[in-house]
Amino acid sequence: MTQQASSAELMGGRRPARGMMTRLTAFVLCHRRWIVGFWLLALVAGGVAAGRVPQRLSTDFSLPGQPGYVAAQQIMGFYGNGGRAPSILTVTVPAGETARADQGKIAAAFGKLRTAERQLRIVDYGDTGDPAFITADGRTTYALLFAPRPKGFSSSLESKQALMILASALPPGYHTAATGLAELQAGSDTKGPGVLAETLVGAVGALAVLAFVFGSLLALLPLLIAAVSIMTTFLITLGLTYLTSVSFVVEFLIALVGLGVAIDYSLLVVTRWREERARGQDNTSAVIAAMNTAGRAVLLSGLTVGIGLVAMVVLPAPGLRSIGLGGMLIPLISVAVTITLLPAILGGIGPRIDWPRLRREDSASRPWLAWGRLVVRHRVAAAAVAVGVLGLLIVPFFGMKVGETSPDALAKNGPAHAAYQQLVSQRVPSGVLTPLEVLVQSGAARTARHKLAMVPGIATVAGPAAADSNRSGTTVLIAIPREANLNNSASTSVTGARNAVAGLPGVIGIAGVGAIQLDYVHAVYGNFPLMLAVIAVLTLVLLTGAFRSVLLPVKAVVLNLASLAATFGAITWFWQDGHGSQAVFSIPATGAITFWVPLMIFAFLFGLSMDYEVFILSRMREEYDRTRSTRHAVAEGLGRTGRLVTSAALILFLAFASLGSAPNTDIKVFATALGAGILLDATVVRALLVPATVALFGRWNWWLPRPLAKILPAPSRRGPAACAPPRGR
Repeated sequence: MTQQASSAELMGGRRPARGMMTRLTAFVLCHRRWIVGFWLLALVAGGVAAGRVPQRLSTDFSLPGQPGYVAAQQIMGFYGNGGRAPSILTVTVPAGETARADQGKIAAAFGKLRTAERQLRIVDYGDTGDPAFITADGRTTYALLFAPRPKGFSSSLESKQALMILASALPPGYHTAATGLAELQAGSDTKGPGVLAETLVGAVGALAVLAFVFGSLLALLPLLIAAVSIMTTFLITLGLTYLTSVSFVVEFLIALVGLGVAIDYSLLVVTRWREERARGQDNTSAVIAAMNTAGRAVLLSGLTVGIGLVAMVVLPAPGLRSIGLGGMLIPLISVAVTITLLPAILGGIGPRIDWPRLRREDSASRPWLAWGRLVVRHRVAAAAVAVGVLGLLIVPFFGMKVGETSPDALAKNGPAHAAYQQLVSQRVPSGVLTPLEVLVQSGAARTARHKLAMVPGIATVAGPAAADSNRSGTTVLIAIPREANLNNSASTSVTGARNAVAGLPGVIGIAGVGAIQLDYVHAVYGNFPLMLAVIAVLTLVLLTGAFRSVLLPVKAVVLNLASLAATFGAITWFWQDGHGSQAVFSIPATGAITFWVPLMIFAFLFGLSMDYEVFILSRMREEYDRTRSTRHAVAEGLGRTGRLVTSAALILFLAFASLGSAPNTDIKVFATALGAGILLDATVVRALLVPATVALFGRWNWWLPRPLAKILPAPSRRGPAACAPPRGR
């Protein structure tokens, strides 16, 4: 049998896909030196670009057109600052003195700060005369410091500089400190190892898994593919930053997700190449056969991951759109490197580096083959167990709150944490972290202030008299809630404030963290059904053509959504409710999941989980096309892919575990969610529920209506069997 005939049989006669991949692989093999040289050049250029990318990333999560964002823009237009959570500067007078009695010295110090840092807007006791700015013991006073929006991922520089000026302007014996959401988010005294170190830790763990899987020097090859993919993605991302704003989150995703995805793709292709060689194929034929099967699955997998991310462009948030666009580069570039550089290397020095070959691929994994047969034999019980586990994990998901992480969970020690604890212990409301900025015409300030003070949940409303809060006929009133507005269930004071001044002449708008939170809930999560619909439709279309089936794509989407809901439930229970976060990370309950985290988890996990679905079902489809037996296809498909999927999931888990060492709590939540989701998906869903449901549905898995069979570009090898409704198992 010729190589072409063998490939056609394995792919069920799908000649267009076989021809495309064969032609590409043949081109790569004929020009492998040029291919290798091109990617090595990209590797070097990407290494240079990687150092410049972090300085060009943005922390912008703006929402154009939403009332909170519009008000913030207007405030920044008039005053050049504000529109976000302020820094809080505290001054504690020496023992035996009071802040009220020493107010002249303190006010003079803040006056020097205003003169030195004219871009700041400072609201303090001396400016407002509001006793709420003095703590219960009378020794500490605080000021709200509104600064311009930072350009990079360093949002506490203004408070550090301001603190130095303030301390130098006060007499000896006075103690100063700074806190606020930005200062708390900057972490505690302990800093993380950094993106590079996290990537290296993940790479070492991945190498250990690869050495076990291959038992040869081939274990180094996926790491090379990952390095080229990551650096090339950094290179293209650098260019993207000159065209549009790109979120700082992308830097973490490129390094860690890129590591896992590129290694997964390489693992699949290299394993299939070894399998073809074990069947007696010469090296060139083995490379072509591997690319016609595993390479095609990699291409399909990369597209599904890309679909999950590109669908984020429908959201009305530029920052999240940039994450979608930047994140989409990761799987697409990994696919490009895998289907070009990898066959070029395998077609050249592949056999020489497959040494000492402690493992062979001439047969399916016996443990996984036995597991597949066991699941097929007890498919009803297996499906019931998997559904029960998922259902148990999904329950906490219904209590998930979207917002900002609680202050206690942002930093567990350090000067910012100590300053915040000092304030709240002296009966300063926690809402001082998230004050509302109410922009009004100066003539309406008194009336608006009176209306706001009557709103339930508002502790005090300050009317600053200083020039830096009164410009161009406008005034910025400061309303401090009793509780920090950090999640969608704690923003009633924002809603009350908006209702209280709605239609009041002279009121321009309300900005602040709480207002932005409400905007995100209404605008971003209000558009979530549209995002879900885009992802689901594109995925269904793609997988229907790939698997020549209606049921398999629908089942894949449904199971992915169930897996995602279970992951959300797990992080809600672990992080939001604090069942384990204190024990594992020494971080108390976060109280909410930061607004951008669920969207990112959904976008990435939907695609990454679909990787395993594609890997497993592609092999099951091959086996069914060859034997026409669903039960054999399930057992053999799981036997051939079970070890691969488990190893790939472990590699991704190690990458996310290293990302979890970052000092930022939100990044920890994101990393642990991805890690837990990957393990859950690879075990409960792909190793148990997927084979059980495929075995339950029998030949219905492979049914394709005749109209769809005519529309789809790749005809099935057996037209009547694919187009007629199946009967029996």
